[in-house]
Amino acid sequence: MKRFLNNFGPLFWVALLLLFLSLAPLAQAREYRIAFIARSQADSFSAWFVNAISEEVVKYRSLHLEVMDSQADDAIENAFIENAVANGYDLIIVQPNNGEAQRPCIEHAIKEGVPVIITNPRIAGIQGASTVDADAYEQAAVSARLALTQVHQDARAVVLNGPNGNGHAMKRRQAWQKEFFNKRPDVQIIGEQVANWNKDEAARLMQGWVEANGKIDLIVCMNDSMCIGALEVIKDKPEYADIHSYGVDGIVEAILLIQEGRMTATALQDAYKLASRTIEVAHDLLSGKISQIDTDIENPLITRENVDQFIEIYRRAGAIK
Repeated sequence: MKRFLNNFGPLFWVALLLLFLSLAPLAQAREYRIAFIARSQADSFSAWFVNAISEEVVKYRSLHLEVMDSQADDAIENAFIENAVANGYDLIIVQPNNGEAQRPCIEHAIKEGVPVIITNPRIAGIQGASTVDADAYEQAAVSARLALTQVHQDARAVVLNGPNGNGHAMKRRQAWQKEFFNKRPDVQIIGEQVANWNKDEAARLMQGWVEANGKIDLIVCMNDSMCIGALEVIKDKPEYADIHSYGVDGIVEAILLIQEGRMTATALQDAYKLASRTIEVAHDLLSGKISQIDTDIENPLITRENVDQFIEIYRRAGAIK
C-alpha cells in the first residue's frame, strides 16, 4: 500500500486536499425553516407579496419557507407567531395586521432567540427586530403633492382608509392631511371610512356616498385595492369622467386603470423588490452576516405620463401578458 501511495506525486495530494476543503462546507451546510406570517391574501398587495417572496426564496437552497395567512385577524396572526416559536422555526417574517396587537408576540419571539423580520408595515421600537419596508408617509405624500395642482377649487372628496391601528394606514392618512387637505381648505371631505384595504368594502362605501351626495370630485385611498373598488361603482357614469383618484401600491389592476385614464396616480410599493430584500436580509441574519437591520425600498410615483415604463417592467416579470 505504501509503495502504491508513493506513486502519486505532491501535486496529486495538493489537489486532493483542495477538493476536500471545497466539499467540506457543503457537508456542513445547514438548512433553515422560515415562517412567513402574511396579513391577508384577500388584500391584493399582500397576495402579490406572498407570491413574490415564495418565488424569491427558491434562489436560496438553504432556506425553506412556509406561508401562513392571518386573514386580517389579529388573534390568528398572533397564534401563528406563537406557534412558529413553539415549533422551532429558525426565523419569522411578520407582515402585521395591527402592529400594536402583534408587538407582544414579536417581543416574545425575540426573547426566545428567534430572529424576526417585520415588513409592510414596520412596528417602531421593538428591540432586536429587523425591518424591511417602504416609507409609508412618502408613499402617500407623492400623490398628495401632485393633487395640489390637479384638483379643482371647492372639490368634494371621499377618503378610504386602511385598518385602524395599521402603521401604513396611519402614516399615509397623515401625509394626505399635511400635504394636501391642510393646504387646500376649500376641498370638502363629504365621506371618510375604514375599508380595511378591501376592494369590496370600498365599493359598498362608495355606492352609499354616490347615492347620498351625488357629485364627487376626488377619491383618496390609502391603497390601490380600495381605489379600484370605488372606481368600479362609477365606471359607467359619465358625470364622473373627470374625477381624480389616488392610491398606493402600484398593483397591476391600478396601473392598467392609469394607462386607460380612469385612475389618476399611485405610488409603487414594489412587491418584487420588497420580497428580494426581505429574503436577502433573512439569509444574512441566519448566516450571521448581520445581527439586525432597518431598511426601506423606494416608492416612485406612477402617472399616465410614465405608466408605460412600469407596464413594461410587469410584462417582463410575467405579471402582464
